[in-house]
Amino acid sequence: QVQLVESGGGLVQAGGSLRLSCAASGRTFTGYTMGWFRQAPGKEREFVSRILWSGSTYYADFAKGRFTISRDKAKNTVYLQMNSLKPEDTAVYYCAADPSSSRIVTMRDIEYWGQGTQVTVSS
Repeated sequence: QVQLVESGGGLVQAGGSLRLSCAASGRTFTGYTMGWFRQAPGKEREFVSRILWSGSTYYADFAKGRFTISRDKAKNTVYLQMNSLKPEDTAVYYCAADPSSSRIVTMRDIEYWGQGTQVTVSS
């Protein structure tokens, strides 16, 4: 049974930092692209960042310069370091995995999703 389990969310003041983790299990993820997404109350889910198996990264404009995605292949874990957090970053953050980078970026037909972790940034 494939599982993606996010952790590391919580309540933080504006300007603070959080590090999210997503542990993948249940199959081999060799060659998979991993991504982070978020969904704020009343809004659609949106793409945050992705990392290829090669380590190449890509970010949404709002994440550039503040968020850093990384992965530990040996642990099947992907991370999202979030710095300089703003109240508008408040959302449920989800990780996902798919063999296709384009499916991750376009959020279409993604193979595996996590259950999400809440991030709340207070002003």
